[in-house]
Amino acid sequence: MDDNALGEFLRARREALPPDRVGLPAGPRRRTPGLRRAELATLSGVSVDYLTRLEQGRDRNPSGQVLVALADALRLSVGDRVQLRNLSKAASGVGALCPQQPPEREVRPTMVSLLERLEPAPAVLFNRVGETLAHTAAYARLAGPVGLLDEDGEPVNRWWFVFADDRARQVYPDWDGVADERIAELRAESALDDPFLAHLVEELEIVGGAPFTDRLAAAPAMPRRTGLERLVHPEAGELRLSYESLDAGGQRLVVYLPADEGTAAALDRLTLRGPVPLRAVSG
Repeated sequence: MDDNALGEFLRARREALPPDRVGLPAGPRRRTPGLRRAELATLSGVSVDYLTRLEQGRDRNPSGQVLVALADALRLSVGDRVQLRNLSKAASGVGALCPQQPPEREVRPTMVSLLERLEPAPAVLFNRVGETLAHTAAYARLAGPVGLLDEDGEPVNRWWFVFADDRARQVYPDWDGVADERIAELRAESALDDPFLAHLVEELEIVGGAPFTDRLAAAPAMPRRTGLERLVHPEAGELRLSYESLDAGGQRLVVYLPADEGTAAALDRLTLRGPVPLRAVSG
């Protein structure tokens, strides 16, 4: 992994934050659509010189107060704040935040109720290490035939499928973009020295090879919380799916919606094939 992951994380988040989100004019002469370094320094109360040293990796031990000020100024989500703290601890040699805490595998009753109300939309709940915890029946009909569920209906790890299953490149016509996004998710959801993630990462380094390791070593990028994926389904053909990814307190809920009329009709045909119960995967 890049030894300046903390600095690259701060720079990526700064350059991804539109000025109008913090009440600043966009202006016509910006080299980046995000904030300038001086603007972030003003918003956070951190000097430009110190912010420069952090981004360039010349200072690796920011105080807790500095991290909070930068997180507030950058409008970071709870997940992003955890990642910032983990990167800071790793940079200073202290180690990741709460590395012994296991990933959440229990599905809250309220989340079960929410998934039931989301039918017939394909929706799925993941934990921080890419494991599927629960999903709607519509998701099973979408994901099962492409390989995201095995022959017994058990879910396949979200990140493993993309990098270690040969079918993934046929399932995702825009595989490179999907792979980039999965790595962004992996790095945002958990620290790379998380012992509950380490075994999966080690296996993917071997099985996935350079397409995985090169992405893992690159500068961290912010995962998109909404976007569009093209997926080729063996029964429904090519589908264009809009998605919303929602932080659910140590878990992540992803809901897929049709992006065009053809996809809407194809999803209707898939989801009207008969009742399948809501699936909560036991730990």
